Amino acid sequence: MDKATPHPPKPNQITLPQLLAANAGKYGDTRTAIREKAFGIWKKYTWGEYFSFVKRTAAGFASLNLARGDNLCMIVNNSPEWLFSELAAHALGATSLNLFTSSIAEELAFSIGRVRSPLVVVQDQEQVDKLLEVKDKLTQVRFVVYVDPTGMTSYEDNPWLISFAALLERGERHMADQPDYVDAEIGKGRPRDIAVMMQTSGTTGVPKIAMLSHHNLAAMAHQWVEAAHIRPEENWISMSPTAWIVDQMWGMGVALAGAMTMNFPETPETVLEDFRDIGPSLLITASRFWEDMASRIRVKITDAGWLKRKLFYLGESVGREVVGKKLRRESISWPLGLLYRFLTLAVYNPLLDRLGCSRFHSAFTGGHPISPDVIGFFRAIGLNLKQCYGLTESCGIFQIQPDDEVKLETVGKPLPNTSIKLAEDQEVLVKSEANFSGYYNDYQSTEAAFENGWLKTGDAGYIDEDGHLLIIGRKEDIIRNKSGDAFSPDFIETRLKFSPYIKEAVTFGEARPFITAMINIDLGNVGSWAEERMIPYTTYMDLSQQKAVEEMILREVREVNGQLPEVMKIKKFVLLYKLLDADDDELTRTGKVRRRFVYGLYIKIIEAMYAGAQNVPVTGKIRYRDGRIGEIETIINIISVD
Repeated sequence: MDKATPHPPKPNQITLPQLLAANAGKYGDTRTAIREKAFGIWKKYTWGEYFSFVKRTAAGFASLNLARGDNLCMIVNNSPEWLFSELAAHALGATSLNLFTSSIAEELAFSIGRVRSPLVVVQDQEQVDKLLEVKDKLTQVRFVVYVDPTGMTSYEDNPWLISFAALLERGERHMADQPDYVDAEIGKGRPRDIAVMMQTSGTTGVPKIAMLSHHNLAAMAHQWVEAAHIRPEENWISMSPTAWIVDQMWGMGVALAGAMTMNFPETPETVLEDFRDIGPSLLITASRFWEDMASRIRVKITDAGWLKRKLFYLGESVGREVVGKKLRRESISWPLGLLYRFLTLAVYNPLLDRLGCSRFHSAFTGGHPISPDVIGFFRAIGLNLKQCYGLTESCGIFQIQPDDEVKLETVGKPLPNTSIKLAEDQEVLVKSEANFSGYYNDYQSTEAAFENGWLKTGDAGYIDEDGHLLIIGRKEDIIRNKSGDAFSPDFIETRLKFSPYIKEAVTFGEARPFITAMINIDLGNVGSWAEERMIPYTTYMDLSQQKAVEEMILREVREVNGQLPEVMKIKKFVLLYKLLDADDDELTRTGKVRRRFVYGLYIKIIEAMYAGAQNVPVTGKIRYRDGRIGEIETIINIISVD
């Protein structure tokens, strides 16, 4: 290289729109940046087209007076318009905050008001209706831009609403009048500017708002590209909510830094079908996705013919043995190796192809802890699933398992340029250029989040002899029973949820003589199980209180107890009469249990389990699908596990 020619800047030395511009300049229309499926057909955008749409969107926002220092709220699904809008805001020096599409109107009004967003981008009529419902609380919002025009014909005369197509037209007119405006604004950006704000899970109260700079996101992206050996045009399928850190980390960072192709499925229901079309090479998604997939597989195998069942169970058994030997670096005998190769062709490959996972070289699970049994199950059938670990404040996943040393119970080792250590109380601390820039309008919490430059994760863990990190659970959730023995509720709950018939579980035992649990059954799987046995039921509550269902779940709990140390064994449980719901504040929008809230809400049931009662009458509220809230009265049984 000529000495006068500067080295191209690293991804973490420029802003995200500048990185997009660099990719557009390098790849133009020769490589695919985005694909989306609509009406069964995949549409693609090159890097040149991607940048063009971002510039037009930015110009459209500029015509609506979005300016440097403003905040843009978005309530959108996974789609190209999400990327266009978010990077367009960044191009103008604004900051983006994505909110969950499942949020109710009051939650949205509160979040939008907190950051005083002058514009809001929403997905469709459903989200528009929510904002119209609370418009009197959104006095700072000048315009709402909607992406999907379906059903919006009767709204056309509302001056508060603008379609995304109309926004692009405004952008084209703005660019005709001021052709250099957007490029000049992109050039003003600095790596330390705040790009993205993310609401934390809020398991203990009002969510805080974490601020991530362009530098944070690009630094994390650079670490992932190096660690995962990501190459241009590798396929990534975007399916986690845009308000979750994983798809932000990837869509706003890794895909740009690695010049990957972002793929958007047609609907959440067609994800597995769209997997097969695209053949993604990498996937990170929530533990619930893998738990649900494992449950579906197990239920279908139970319904399969005798030969298929036998082959599957043999394949799982042999797969677990081979995976274990590889991990322990033991030799594999030629008969076992030959049998494993046969089962790979006869069982593993057809199953992975049917799931759309045949081309994965790595798949990761993040978010809520996952049972080692789930990891072991998928690895046994040939899917390279690995547990990873991160949080919003660390700008996403910073801890992953190396391919050649996957331990089922750990979250592996840190990414390049990332360091971890344990505090005296076993809290996990992390240091990285990707660590967040602080909490929005909350200096005190920002100061409390760091200790001598190390980010405090709030999780307790330990590092094993091979340098792998094992997460015990949230430090604040570690509880001690009456005898003083410590345990993590997560440790028990993740093992319960490996059962295809258990959707959610919450355990209790602080200062108590034994462990109890409240369990939500999986309506789909338990419903199918009941129908096969001619057990009639009408509602979730009716099904959950069936004697046969109680006995079946009791068997599942006993099986889990057999894997637990004595101090963690469940002695009593109840089948809850309703599903825990984010709309009832029992779960966060990312599906985490608000443990303290749930404890207070169901204290009568919990106390009854410790009082030696055989059942407990309850009066509770239940939310119907149409939004109505009703009151129910029932009696739920307390089930002893002997």
